[in-house]
Amino acid sequence: MLGEVPAPHPWLGGKRYSKELPIEIQKLPKIDVVLISHDHYDHLDYGSIQLLKDKVNQFMVPMGVGAHLKEWGIADHQIQEFDWWQETTYEYIGIAFAPSRHFSGRGLTDRFSTLWGSWVIKGRNKNLYFSGDSGYGEHFKTIGEKFGPFDFAMMECGQYNEKWADIHMMPEETVQAAIDVKSKITMPIHWGAFTLSLHTWTDPVERFTLKSNELNVEHLIPIIGEEIDLMTLTSEHMNWWKK
Repeated sequence: MLGEVPAPHPWLGGKRYSKELPIEIQKLPKIDVVLISHDHYDHLDYGSIQLLKDKVNQFMVPMGVGAHLKEWGIADHQIQEFDWWQETTYEYIGIAFAPSRHFSGRGLTDRFSTLWGSWVIKGRNKNLYFSGDSGYGEHFKTIGEKFGPFDFAMMECGQYNEKWADIHMMPEETVQAAIDVKSKITMPIHWGAFTLSLHTWTDPVERFTLKSNELNVEHLIPIIGEEIDLMTLTSEHMNWWKK
């Protein structure tokens, strides 16, 4: 989602916090694979796909999401759809689609019409996990047992509310989920770009950091736009959101 507003119309959502993207889509190099977790507007943006599609070899998506991409002009051979626990390889990289506790839909009548989930990316040297959107549940332990341990996990941590416990985690649950999937280093995501809930902008990262330190969970919180070297997994910026 590289657009300005995570909604079907600019009037229906708040704009991105940052005034500009770290890199314009037009300047991105050729992309081997794009992984999509589900079809909500803050994860699947029509405008972004239109600008990306000629740069991408393969789109890997949950069951049903391929219909959106085909309607938007992407060829069948560029789309692979996945059910939970389905695995594939791209060159030497292993890719698996795993469960999450969430929902899908882009309109008033299509809720649950497509699947949602998380992704496992297993390379020659590193094993990565992307949680997608999810409430806390036993599936994290199952994923950790089946595919872990992970060198690096990108875990949802933001846009939560006590009434939404089934579909989004509180920051303390994010830390526990990182432990469950057996992540060596964890990065909280889904908190820094948009306001989609009622909590303050820094509440997710502050609560996540506090709980991580309490439970000795190693974490990485790069400044928005900072490159991450998967071999070192370090950041030059500490507590940047406080400045």
